[in-house]
Amino acid sequence: MNFLEAHRILSRFGGGPRLDFLLATSGAVDKLDLFLRAAAAKKGRTAHIRTLPFNTLGQALLSEPATGEEEVLVLFPWDFVPEADWRSGVPSRAPDATVARDRARAFAERLRRRPTARLFYVPAPLPPLLADSGASDDLRFWLTELAASLGARMLSADVFSLGSYLSTGTPFAGTRLGDIADAVVGCLLETHPDAAKVLVTDLDNVLWHGVIGEDGVDGIRFTPEGVGYKHFLYQTLLAKLKREGTLLAAVTRNDPELAHAPFKTETMTLAIDDFVVIVASYKAKSSQIKEIAARLNLGLDSFVFVDDNPLEIEEVSTALPQVRSVMFPSTDDELPQLFDKLSRMFSRPLLTVEDGERTELYRRRLEGMVPDAADGADLTGFLRGLEMSMVIHDRSNGDRTRAVQLINKTNQFNLNGRRVTDEEVAAILAQGGRLYGASLNDRTGSHGEVLACLIDNDGVIRSLVMSCRVFQRRLEHVFFAWLAGEDRPPTSLEFAPTPRNEPIQLFLDDPAFVRGKAGETIGIDAAGFAARHAEDMALFAITPPQAVAV
Repeated sequence: MNFLEAHRILSRFGGGPRLDFLLATSGAVDKLDLFLRAAAAKKGRTAHIRTLPFNTLGQALLSEPATGEEEVLVLFPWDFVPEADWRSGVPSRAPDATVARDRARAFAERLRRRPTARLFYVPAPLPPLLADSGASDDLRFWLTELAASLGARMLSADVFSLGSYLSTGTPFAGTRLGDIADAVVGCLLETHPDAAKVLVTDLDNVLWHGVIGEDGVDGIRFTPEGVGYKHFLYQTLLAKLKREGTLLAAVTRNDPELAHAPFKTETMTLAIDDFVVIVASYKAKSSQIKEIAARLNLGLDSFVFVDDNPLEIEEVSTALPQVRSVMFPSTDDELPQLFDKLSRMFSRPLLTVEDGERTELYRRRLEGMVPDAADGADLTGFLRGLEMSMVIHDRSNGDRTRAVQLINKTNQFNLNGRRVTDEEVAAILAQGGRLYGASLNDRTGSHGEVLACLIDNDGVIRSLVMSCRVFQRRLEHVFFAWLAGEDRPPTSLEFAPTPRNEPIQLFLDDPAFVRGKAGETIGIDAAGFAARHAEDMALFAITPPQAVAV
């Protein structure tokens, strides 16, 4: 979380339960206050933070804590040994090591008299206090051990910035303010957990590795081996939480039949009956979560949403700030942090027989649920911040392997589901047809070539496909708006409905597409489409084919 992200989070958050605490440190707080409020807002809380005047921490510890106010103390070595404060300079006479440790123990004793205080310690470097450099190193390590004995949580040494401390009195590195804020707010909420009751999970690349709509049941992985191991472990955690009374639900951009298919193999840890509901549609996930909450008669603040896609996380967070949204990790090494976070959110000190029966009770309440068709959150601001660019490739000549591969493997955003051979594509191109591809890049990196469009010499679009991994980014609208503005815009599309291509059917609901009598040949108002999607085009930097180096 950077400075602009913190402002954006606060601008969209509409309130929540108060989180009152004192942030006490021996330096100035400066911008950390903003990051703390943003970190609390992400958790559905409104932070009210009191701070201490500069360099008054030691004096404040002599008084009693304020009633009803949590205390967070961020400590540095010089709080224990004042001679170690960089702002005072290197002492001309080395302090006695024994006296320094005695003073540190006395300060630690004052901290022990505040057992409810949340302590953080920054093992910042010390100036050369003692004549023996080895003794100075020993003192630094000893201070770290002393802080740990008090139960202090260790922050990284690079949290400290000497430059900032000397120039502004703020000991915190500006690039680490978001990490500090997340650690502080997370620590406070461990003892103030909201009653999380429902865990809503995504399916593709979360409950299993792969995309069911593209890879099929045989292509996804969820067993304790290889790329499926992480997802197997996640399923075991969800099974444990379900047994302890957590309600599991799933929301996925997919067809219901496909979403249910992996459960029917009876080879996964989780079964359909472990979920109160699995909602599969191509509508916004926020609208589906809201509908589930209404049917369950539960507040949105009792919901936790897990997804691997930052766009889905942003969409739900924007539309439903009360819901705690959690990113599913991209690496195995991050899995313990996810497990710890979810376990704390759904922690129950006492289990009852009713906890184990809760899922079945709520399943009966949700029988016959119809997915909500609401549109969900407007992500324009978030998409603009992604700094997206679309590079359009003319594949009419040269290598067209990826474009043909996309046409033959894509199911959901697929104009008609027809597969083509390379020879068939070559014949269309030889008659004056065109084949385009499009790549997507953003500030996180390249998503590769994700769109393909085959147009014959009569201006009829024979194939139009896009990878499902870039849904919601408006790429299809921007590509088509660009195409509509070319000298030879397409005149119609060869559309055919398939059991899986609802996403492109939603795209074709645009008024610029006019269905023919047979319902399959679709006329195009190219100028109207381009005009209607001018704002979408403004979200992208577009590199046309002639500008792409060969």
